[in-house]
Amino acid sequence: MYLRILGSALLLASTSVSAQVTFAPPPAAPIAAPVTSTAILRTGTPVPLRLSEELTTKGKKLRVGQRFRMEVGENVIVQGVTVIPVGSPAVGEITDVRNKGMWGKSGHLGARILYVTVNGRQIRLSGAFDDKGVAGGIGAVAVSTLVFLPAGFFMTGTSAKIPVGAMVKGFVDEDVQLSIAAAALPPLAVGTASAPMSVTATATAAAVPVDLGGGVMLVPAQSPSGYCIQAPAGYVGTGSQSRPAVSTERPLCG
Repeated sequence: MYLRILGSALLLASTSVSAQVTFAPPPAAPIAAPVTSTAILRTGTPVPLRLSEELTTKGKKLRVGQRFRMEVGENVIVQGVTVIPVGSPAVGEITDVRNKGMWGKSGHLGARILYVTVNGRQIRLSGAFDDKGVAGGIGAVAVSTLVFLPAGFFMTGTSAKIPVGAMVKGFVDEDVQLSIAAAALPPLAVGTASAPMSVTATATAAAVPVDLGGGVMLVPAQSPSGYCIQAPAGYVGTGSQSRPAVSTERPLCG
């Protein structure tokens, strides 16, 4: 008898009630949501960059026109979408070089930002930066020229140096058209004026407690089986239908 009661209760918990709902007819052809949207990466958009190599006048190897490597330091985002990812390669060019020299002259270098590459496309950038070494013994040089010329002549400044990882800021130098993929929505269902569409709506009955006798009940709960066991203290269960065993699937209530 307990088996029959349990089976009936579980059947009741899974029974669905159907109702017919009629909707007014929609347009005569399917309409799909667009899968892309357009946007523009505007001129002047900031692009944080990080040097991938050291730039220095030390050794006198740096030349005007020499190119150097950088990478994007932060994502550039348009309409919530990353259009220039961090790590994208960029290129700059040396525009001015002055090596350190006698009389305390310091080194100097200037550079400009050329472009960044994204998905094989070069995007033109603008921006410039420079660095100047520290002048050496300026006061001493002035005095030395009056007292003893060679003393000031042999004083030198320091070389200009921009280390690897130094952050510089570039700017997009052209408007770039973007095609941004959008999440596709299901196409709208359609019908005709002469044939209204019928939709079946279902409602599922709520689970109910099941009395197994002897003070033992199955009570609806948030558990893997959907039930917990309400029983007297010390209850363990035998694993039968009328005396289910306590488990993680069907724990004791409370």
